[in-house]
Amino acid sequence: MTRFAYWQMDVFAARRGGGNPLGVVLDARGWSDRAMQSFARWTNLVETTFVLPAEDPDADYRVRMFTPGREIPFAAHPSLGTAQALIDAGRLPQAQVLHQQCGIGTIPIRHAAVDGEDWLFLRSPPGQVAPASDGQRRLAEHLLQDRLRSPGHLACMQGGRRWWIAEFASEAALREWRAPVAAIAELAEASDTLGLCGFARTGSTPQLAVRAFPAGVGIAEDPASGAANGLIASWLAQSEPEGDLAGGYRVSQGREIGHDALIEIGYDADGTIWVGGHSHTIVRGEAEWEIDG
Repeated sequence: MTRFAYWQMDVFAARRGGGNPLGVVLDARGWSDRAMQSFARWTNLVETTFVLPAEDPDADYRVRMFTPGREIPFAAHPSLGTAQALIDAGRLPQAQVLHQQCGIGTIPIRHAAVDGEDWLFLRSPPGQVAPASDGQRRLAEHLLQDRLRSPGHLACMQGGRRWWIAEFASEAALREWRAPVAAIAELAEASDTLGLCGFARTGSTPQLAVRAFPAGVGIAEDPASGAANGLIASWLAQSEPEGDLAGGYRVSQGREIGHDALIEIGYDADGTIWVGGHSHTIVRGEAEWEIDG
C-alpha cells in the first residue's frame, strides 16, 4: 500500500456543494494505468485526476484524467480544479498564467479576480461543427421533439471533446425537460460523442441556463460542464458574431440535480474563448492504494 495526498474539490461552485466534485491525486509518480483507473472507479466521481511531472518543457505540470470507466484526454472542470488544488497546496505559484499538459497538448490557465474571489480561466480548444450523418441528426431531433428553438439550433461540435449542442426554445423548456437518457446514450454511441448539452437564454443574469447529459460515458446529468460550455461558446461565436452574447456571459448549470454551478465565458479580441469559475477545496487528506496494481 502507498499513502498519498488526496484532495476533493468543488469546481464551478457559486457556493460550497453547488459545483462539480473532483478528486485530485497531487503526486501520481509511480502509479500504473490500471491503478489510476481502479482508484477513479472507487472514488465514483465524474472525474479523478492524477498529477505528474511535465514532459513538455513549456508546461508546469501534467495531468491525466479518468472517469469511473475510462481515461479521457481533456475536460475543463478537472483542469481548473486540479490547478486550484496545486495552488492551494503550495505546489504551484498563483501565477498570472499556468500551463497544463494533458491528453490534447499543453493549454494555458490564467488567474483573474472576479467579484472579490480568485477564479481560474482555461483557454477552450477551438470548436467546430463536426460531420454527422442524416440518421444521427434525425435521432437527435427525435429525442428533442419540439423543444428546439429552431431546426438550425442543433449541431454536433468538436474541440477537446465532442458533444451534440442544442438551443432550446425557452428556459422553461430546458429546465422542465425529462431527458431520455437511454436515447441520448444511443445517440452518443452512434455519433462518437459524449452526449447532448442543451442551453437556453434566460433574459437575465446568468444569461444562459445549461444542462449536460454525458450519457456516452455513463453519466445521466453533469452538474457543471466546462468543455461543453466552451463548445456552446464556439457555436454562438460562429452563428451570432455580433449577438448579445458576443462580449461574454455567465452560465447557470446543475439546479435540476441539486447543484448551483456558475460558469463564466469570456472572449478575447482575436476570438479566443476562456471558460472560468471558482473552485473550493473541500477535502485535504490522505489515502492508501496499491499504485502498481
